[in-house]
Order: sequence, then structure tokens, then C-alpha cells
Amino acid sequence: MKPWNKWLLLGLVSIAFGIFALGNTVLASLAITTLTGILFLLSGGFQIAGSFMGEDSGAHKALNILLGALLVFLGLSFLFNPFEGVVSLALLVLVLLIANGIVRVVLAWRMRASPFFWPMLISGAVSVLLGGYIAANFATVGPQILGILLGVELLFNGMGLVVLSFFVRAMRK
Repeated sequence: MKPWNKWLLLGLVSIAFGIFALGNTVLASLAITTLTGILFLLSGGFQIAGSFMGEDSGAHKALNILLGALLVFLGLSFLFNPFEGVVSLALLVLVLLIANGIVRVVLAWRMRASPFFWPMLISGAVSVLLGGYIAANFATVGPQILGILLGVELLFNGMGLVVLSFFVRAMRK
């Protein structure tokens, strides 16, 4: 298989999964929460195991074990309560979206004299407004927001990979 075909196939698979995620956003959100739980569980287990194998002092070792146990607890919580995990991750995304927007608006005011003021201000304002919309409609949008973001990311990733495949094909000729 030629290299450009691999990129094209990967892009088409990403687009297909993006369409699937957008077709069932709640299921995609649950999948994200489950994967997050597994990753928290694994990283907490590795942190606990690493703290027992390391040569750290008592207080440092205890802190590492405590943080590892917290990660294990969080991972188990996400795995055994996936719907609550979806809500907590959606709240985290909401807070990060609004905070990121506020930071960009503040940075825009510091760039008033530059030509980048308006794009930065508009970008920050859109993030804050989107966060406000999600917060106002959290009961309906909250369980779906992770799936929507995943679906959109997979679609754009797929389109980028398809374009990359055509670029690689054109460069080989």
C-alpha cells in the first residue's frame, strides 16, 4: 500500500468515526468518560507502584501514594458512574472554555495597538458566549457536549488527513 493511501484510509476512518460520534453524542460522551476512567485508573496504579519501587523519603512517598490512590478513586468513580462522570467532565470543559475565553479577551486588551486585537477579542468573546450558552442549557447540552467536541475533532482531523494524503500523492509524482 502506498503511503498516501494509508493517510487517505486513516482520514476516511476518522471522518466515519466523527459522523458516528455526531450521530450519537451521548454514547460518544460515555465512551470518553469510560476511557478517561481507565486512564485515571492505570495512571494511579502506576503512580502507586512507582512510589513503592522508588527510593523517596517517607513524606514524598506518602504523598505519591495518596495522589495515586486519588487517581484510582477518580478512575473507579468514572467507570462505575459514567453518567455522573459525563456531567463532571462536561462541567470541566465548560469552565475551561469560559476561562480560556476570558484570558483571550484580557490578552486582546493588551494587544490594542496591534492588528491582532480584533481576532483575539472575537475569539475570546465567542468562547465566553459559547460557554454561556452551554451553561444556560446545561441540562440538555451537558451530556452531549463531549460527544459533539469529539465528533467535530474527528471530522476536522479526517479532512486534514485526506488533504495530507493528496499532498503526499502529489509530492511523489
